Amino acid sequence: MSPVSGSGRLVLAATPLGDIRDASPRLVEALETAEVIAAEDTRRLHSLAAALQVKPSGRVISFYDQVETARLPGLLEALQNGQTVLLVTDAGMPSVSDPGYRLVAACVEQDLKVTCLPGPSAVTTALAVSGLPSDRFAFDGFPPRKSGERKRWFAPLATEQRTVVFFEAPHRLADTLADAVEVLGPDRSAAVCRELTKKYEEVVRGTLAELAEWAVEGARGEITVVLGPAPAEEKPDIETLVAEVKQRVADGERMKSAAAEVAEAAGISKKALYDAAIKSS
Repeated sequence: MSPVSGSGRLVLAATPLGDIRDASPRLVEALETAEVIAAEDTRRLHSLAAALQVKPSGRVISFYDQVETARLPGLLEALQNGQTVLLVTDAGMPSVSDPGYRLVAACVEQDLKVTCLPGPSAVTTALAVSGLPSDRFAFDGFPPRKSGERKRWFAPLATEQRTVVFFEAPHRLADTLADAVEVLGPDRSAAVCRELTKKYEEVVRGTLAELAEWAVEGARGEITVVLGPAPAEEKPDIETLVAEVKQRVADGERMKSAAAEVAEAAGISKKALYDAAIKSS
């Protein structure tokens, strides 16, 4: 369905990760003209506006995790009354591990217009500089704070064939990387990206074991971790599997059941293996 005629619009605006020069001209214009500005931290919003030499003309309200639900009715009313609501978070893109998802979902449900001013994102910036495969990737937010839950969180990534990006607090980084080594192994490739676009930007690349050892000394600032894909499992060639099937048949098993079990264990088509075994008999 199309947005309600005459309705306002929600504008999601990416803000600089650190270097103020990354602010887009469209962000400057939006700060000047939006009737309502919903900011994750109003103090940081005013600091951003001052750095950009912009004076917001609209009403500024706070919009952080703890008040997000309570703020929805008022913001939806503003949109329904034809106003432009600008949503900005502290750095990067709203809704990406930042407030915004609930407001966007509510707007979609009510057929209110949602648009975006693209720009900085720690996720894609870290992915680009990591040196790890970027053709397929997943973003997993923040890992759990407790070690046991964190290890369970890492477990499905043992076979993940995509690069995975996640955030972590600097004081938990060493423990998180140690848990990753335990669950995923010491040789998995990864990168730790610290203070992206800022004066002390640092990208440390290596194996999980190397990064865990580096992190013991402590790391400061905003942290983004990029985890490389799991090594692809090498599957036995068809001739090897056929030989295993024939040996099991020689030991007294039926061809069909032997082929089915061997194929399932190898992760290949049961019919293809059965046909190959019949052909070689």
